[in-house]
Amino acid sequence: MALRFIGIDPDTAAGNCPSVWVDEVSGDLLFQGWEVTDQTTLNEVAAVSPIAAHEKIVRLPARMRTIIQEASSDGAADLR
Repeated sequence: MALRFIGIDPDTAAGNCPSVWVDEVSGDLLFQGWEVTDQTTLNEVAAVSPIAAHEKIVRLPARMRTIIQEASSDGAADLR
């Protein structure tokens, strides 16, 4: 797998670094973020899309929207 780094939380501090990556082979987006453990939030997500045992919900700060958009509009992300 060849991952390409797209961006990191611009307000990141040491050891606390949400980031976005693109898999250059599949075009998949990879998100590093804070694992959501708040049961109310997890219940709200699961009500629409059940969370499988192998899945995690992660949170990225709103200030990373442009980084996520860049990854989504990247040519590698269009692969299917």
